[in-house]
Amino acid sequence: MFASKEGQAIPQVTFPTRQGDEWVNVTTDELFKNKTVIVFSLPGAFTPTCSSSHLPRYNELASVFAEHGVDDILCVSVNDTFVMNAWKADQEAENITFIPDGNGEFSEGMGMLVDKADLGFGKRSWRYSMLVKNGVVEKMFIENDEPGDPFKVSDADTMLSYVAPEYKVQESITVFSKPGCPFCAKAKQNLIDKGLAFEEVILGKDATTVSLRAVTGRSTVPQVFIGGKHIGGSEELEAYLA
Repeated sequence: MFASKEGQAIPQVTFPTRQGDEWVNVTTDELFKNKTVIVFSLPGAFTPTCSSSHLPRYNELASVFAEHGVDDILCVSVNDTFVMNAWKADQEAENITFIPDGNGEFSEGMGMLVDKADLGFGKRSWRYSMLVKNGVVEKMFIENDEPGDPFKVSDADTMLSYVAPEYKVQESITVFSKPGCPFCAKAKQNLIDKGLAFEEVILGKDATTVSLRAVTGRSTVPQVFIGGKHIGGSEELEAYLA
């Protein structure tokens, strides 16, 4: 079993990061001192669960965490800064600060460095999340020590339930659209006016008309989904929101 570090100070580490064309050393004091910070740590950039679930949901809920007093969200992985920068760009995760724990010092100091040599990974971080206030760990969610890559308690929704237990998460909304479509613009504005966050899937960039037809049975845009339910076009969305 992995030991919780609740009530303890985080390890003091300096992370070499690449910012633009320069090397910049970032210390844990800079990241944590006088701040409320969420950390989620994972086995590796570009790996399946990390890319499909762990990172995207924290990025999606970043504004909600900010509303409840969280100053920053850090993603830590035992990867070098070039890999972490490339992953951030690939994921378009602008709401997350990526921390390259390339030598595994932070993960080792947290007692979370594990050997994944069987996968060709070498030493990597175990998957966990924590809430840190002024450099002291308040709460940790550590995945069970079991085979594989468990992902049950270190997710963003579990952390949000701790940070803001009364908060009701908005259902996920996706809008299929295309540039220059006035009905798409109207649908998006209706969502904005209601204060609803949404993801936009742009035909020709993120998807094709074939994809849209396969998913919705229609080839016209916009097509809106809310909480996994197909709402329809602009007028159907307007009626739904009313």
